Amino acid sequence: MFTGIIEDVGIIESLTPNGEDIRLSIKIQKLDMSDVKLGDSIANNGVCLTVVALSNHGFSADVSHETIKRTGFAAYEAGSKVNLEKAMQANSRFGGHIVSGHVDGVGEVLSISQVGRYVEIWVQAPDALAKYLAEKGSITVDGVSLTVNQVDGAKFLLTLIPHSLQETIIGSYQVGTKVNLEVDVIARYLERLMLGDNAAHSSANSPKKDISMAFLAENGYLK
Repeated sequence: MFTGIIEDVGIIESLTPNGEDIRLSIKIQKLDMSDVKLGDSIANNGVCLTVVALSNHGFSADVSHETIKRTGFAAYEAGSKVNLEKAMQANSRFGGHIVSGHVDGVGEVLSISQVGRYVEIWVQAPDALAKYLAEKGSITVDGVSLTVNQVDGAKFLLTLIPHSLQETIIGSYQVGTKVNLEVDVIARYLERLMLGDNAAHSSANSPKKDISMAFLAENGYLK
C-alpha cells in the first residue's frame, strides 16, 4: 500500500529480458534503503514491484508480462527516470490518498500550459476509466497522488505546484508522454458493491446493467 507521495526519482540502469518477463535494475538518488529488505515493495511510476536484489546504489525487481502489457513499462529503456515510493508504514503520515500500486490504464499528456507559478496538464485517459474521474477527486499519475481539477469526458485537468514538478518526473513531461494511471480504489470497490447479488454471476452470462436511479432503488441504495 502506498500514498502517492514520491520519495525519490530513480534511473533505470538496465532492463534484462527473462523469458516474457524483464529484470529491472534501478539506481536510486536519495531514497533511504536502510530499512528495505528482499521481498519488500517499492512503487515505480505507480507500479508495485517486489525487491528481488539489493546493491550499494539501488535495487532490482522483476516485471511480469502482465505488468508490461498494462503499463508504460513497454516503452521504458535504460536511462528512463521513474518515481519511487516505498510501501507505507502504519505509523507514517498519510499525505496523499490510498494507492494500491495496481495500474488501471495508460493515459497520454494532451497539453501543458504555464499559469503563473503553476503548470496545468490535460491528460487523456482510456475511455473505460472515464466513469472513475471526478472533479476534485483523486487520481494517481505515474505514482503521484494528484487532484482532478476538471473533467471533460475521458480527459482530466491537473494543476501542478513547483514542488511536484521538481521532485517527480512530471516536470519532464511533454505532449504525447504516456503515463500510468490508477483510479481511486474506493470508486472501484463501490462500483462492484453496487452490482449487489449480480456480482456473483459471470459477466459473460449476465446482462449488463447501467447504473441508474431505478437500479439504485432496486438494490436498496435509495429509500
